[in-house]
Amino acid sequence: MDKRIELNPNEVVAFLGKLPGEFTRADMLTFIREKGIRMIDFMYPAEDGRVKTLNFTVNNLEYAETVITEGERVDGSSLFPSFIEAGNSDLYVLPRYRTAFVDPFNEIPTLCFLCSFYDKNGEPFDCAPYQTLMRAEDAFYQSTGMTFEAMGELEYYVITEADSLFPATDQKGYHESEPFAKLNDFRRACMVRIAQTGGQIKYGHSEVGNFTLDGKIYEQNEIEFLPNPVETAADQLLLAKWVIRNLAWQWGLDVSFAPKITTGKAGSGMHIHMRLMNDGRNATLGPDGKLSDIARRAIAGLMMMAPSITAFGNKNPTSYFRLVPNQEAPTNVCWGDCNRSALVRVPLGWSSGVDMCTRTNPHEKPVDVDTTDKQTFEMRSPDCSADIYQLMAGLCVAARIGLEMREEEALKIAADTYVDMDIHKSENAGRLATLDSLPTCCSESAACLQQVREIYEADGVFKPRMIDGIISSLKAHHDKHLHSDAKKDPALMRKLVDQYFYCG
Repeated sequence: MDKRIELNPNEVVAFLGKLPGEFTRADMLTFIREKGIRMIDFMYPAEDGRVKTLNFTVNNLEYAETVITEGERVDGSSLFPSFIEAGNSDLYVLPRYRTAFVDPFNEIPTLCFLCSFYDKNGEPFDCAPYQTLMRAEDAFYQSTGMTFEAMGELEYYVITEADSLFPATDQKGYHESEPFAKLNDFRRACMVRIAQTGGQIKYGHSEVGNFTLDGKIYEQNEIEFLPNPVETAADQLLLAKWVIRNLAWQWGLDVSFAPKITTGKAGSGMHIHMRLMNDGRNATLGPDGKLSDIARRAIAGLMMMAPSITAFGNKNPTSYFRLVPNQEAPTNVCWGDCNRSALVRVPLGWSSGVDMCTRTNPHEKPVDVDTTDKQTFEMRSPDCSADIYQLMAGLCVAARIGLEMREEEALKIAADTYVDMDIHKSENAGRLATLDSLPTCCSESAACLQQVREIYEADGVFKPRMIDGIISSLKAHHDKHLHSDAKKDPALMRKLVDQYFYCG
């Protein structure tokens, strides 16, 4: 049996003995019949980034086939108010069979699908975030001959009643174990259910942030995924948030993906790792085991487009309360190796050539393992206020721009923005002064997007009315001086935290 199928926790994969990309309509009907499925759920994100659901009762197999073949119509103006007017609002939703999973929460056997939107002419809805990402991915491939893959790091706080036993050390929660971390069991349970929905998880752990406030414990957690085609990576992040919120509700816990929930404590990001694949091989590493020029050119594109990428990845005012110095969040446009003060970090990639397994376990025979697939580069500015599909599309466009530039120009940009120190230390103030800054509010982010919108709109990737809607939504926050005002007024900070506590 294919090792990717053996032990797979997705019940549909296990039953069919197929990988999701091979699922057919006949497979879905077989699963519905043989597993006694009584309901079908269509799921899709709307403009607010949250998962929406449409339920169907399986009246009979014929109706089930009609549902998964013909889809259903929905009110697009309620789902995408910035892009669709009520006078011409109907859209179709059609299930993507490769996303099928059994609802891990519903007692009624329910088969779930993520869906795509189509207009009245049967064409993909041009402002659907998923469709935007598909166009970005196709443009990347057509231009470079490579595929763009990604994986996300999902950070979030879990909140419960305070416990006086084994108190945690404030802001020292990284990889903490029980009993000092009180909510690790919840994270493990989330990971199991995310895997059941098709999420390919790399690992989970407690994160730096932990504190007690108003009689409640706030514990920060992180779940990181494995690299996948960029649209699959986005799907998995979307469903992971849905799973974590549902399970928290069942357990009587509260969860926040907000970028900042109090001052002076670690904020929550949604870092995106990327790699460039060429005929199934990772082009991010060169033959010398070091970061390739191809990767450096892609990073140059990220450096060029970084201020505008915040328009997709940092969508509410509290996003910019996180992007401040000395909080392990970026503030300036730069990149570096293993450097957490940089906007783009190149993490360790198992490129030393040393068989560390045999060193650790001397009784094992040496093995020659190809670890080049592990090397990525990581964008650290986004958070969970992002529209995941728009964000991935923006990153894809930025990397492509770097690869389309003259090689010498791109490599110079990469060299000029490389840092090998903590840029927030006082002794590095001179180097910091040479670097461009990220926007400090939604209004600035909107202006940055406006300045370069034609790059995102090129090749039809982002539609102009989508860009118009994003800019309008960002400007509507009127947050030019909000950060400085909130620093002086704790009540205002509390109001903002409450307003965006359940963002994304």
